[in-house]
Amino acid sequence: MTDLKSMDLSRMTAFFQELGEPPFRARQVFQWLHRGARSFDEMTNLSRSLRETLSRQCFITVPAVERRQVDPKDGTVKYLWRLRDGSCIETVLMRYHHGNTVCISSQVGCRMGCAFCASTLGGKVRDLTPGEMLDQVLFTQMDSGAPVSNIVLMGIGEPLDNFDGVLRFLELVNSPEGLNIGMRHISLSTCGLIEKIDKLAGYRLQLTLSVSLHAPDDETRSRLMPVNHSTGVEQLLAACRRYFDATGRRISYEYAMIDGVNDADWQAGLLARHLKGTGSHVNLIPLNRVEESPFQPSRRTAAFQKQLEAQGITATIRRRLGGGIDASCGQLRRRTMREGQAT
Repeated sequence: MTDLKSMDLSRMTAFFQELGEPPFRARQVFQWLHRGARSFDEMTNLSRSLRETLSRQCFITVPAVERRQVDPKDGTVKYLWRLRDGSCIETVLMRYHHGNTVCISSQVGCRMGCAFCASTLGGKVRDLTPGEMLDQVLFTQMDSGAPVSNIVLMGIGEPLDNFDGVLRFLELVNSPEGLNIGMRHISLSTCGLIEKIDKLAGYRLQLTLSVSLHAPDDETRSRLMPVNHSTGVEQLLAACRRYFDATGRRISYEYAMIDGVNDADWQAGLLARHLKGTGSHVNLIPLNRVEESPFQPSRRTAAFQKQLEAQGITATIRRRLGGGIDASCGQLRRRTMREGQAT
């Protein structure tokens, strides 16, 4: 069976030509899929015989809402979607004055092993297809009635560990025939896969690269993030500088504030020295508690920010959304797994 939704328009055109259909049929089906069509029967501008052929040869991914949580204070919506194979993933809709942002997953589970993250508990199951990533945007819009203007790939999984799938998703969501969400409205978060950062730089995409740094020194970062054992902070930052030189896009560094682990004055000073003159931005993240983790939210976030700013580094504290629900990435899926209802 063929996954049409994961095809870009050129691949879909070639597929329809193999069926003996004119190219405009591919455009029609592409547009239907990117409007959230659940079956070929909905595609009323196709002949019945073509719809029957497509039903026999192809499938349309349609995630089901397994759980939905809405924060009564800020309207944040967290979805647990059940996929075609029974796996579950999370998507979060966040409402801002400038528009609605959807945070999507790129994998079922994650193999990166970051010590403070619920997503990695249980490891990686599989990569998501481009169509399954697109579904998170489409069906979040349809279910919530809130048009999405911004996307962050910061949910379950490491996007650069699903490099080809993520790249095809970006092409799909950027298509003028589809949602047409511009690259400057998309952020991609990585724990720091250096070879993949260099590879991504070669595409010169105008998205925002967010690097999960979380510590300025190797000892602390290796404790928090196993990926650091094979790279190191200096090598990662060198790759980030190469990325900036290639794309001209300022990098955002994510920094989860953990009490007594990465929030000391000397760490703020070292971080500032690392980033001095790079034009980068530091996003300080108040830690969400994860039941299985011993880490606690820092009480020094504001002081840490002031120290960075005093040394010329732009630093902001991320607005906390979804505090009344399972806010941390992977928590809702993890809780459902414990109850024996998800993989």
